[in-house]
Amino acid sequence: MVLSGDLGSGKTKFTEGFLSFWGLEDEVSSPTFTIVNEHKKDDKNIYHLDVYRLNNLGEFYNIGGPEYFATGICVIEWGELIENILPQNYIKIKFEKDENNENIRYLEFEAYGERLNEIIEGLNS
Repeated sequence: MVLSGDLGSGKTKFTEGFLSFWGLEDEVSSPTFTIVNEHKKDDKNIYHLDVYRLNNLGEFYNIGGPEYFATGICVIEWGELIENILPQNYIKIKFEKDENNENIRYLEFEAYGERLNEIIEGLNS
């Protein structure tokens, strides 16, 4: 899952809610400086990545980035910076702040991959 939006638009807060579904709400912090926070729930690996500070795709490869795709659920803040190497199937969520109310956010969902497109279409109907 790729989370895209300006600083302060709610990407980390969204991840907090996502992780709370898995009972991991006490473990949320932004991985801006560590690049990745790893979580485990039962037999699931959940990776919260923030690639904002990476200078290029080579740095993502150096931290073993593509391996995360194969071994667990990935929530990637600023994921548009590595879109060229994302798996074939993923969901992108764009966050936008309301200009008149700082507590309102608008989310736009995009699916990449046929099965995910069906899920997103179901959300939109």
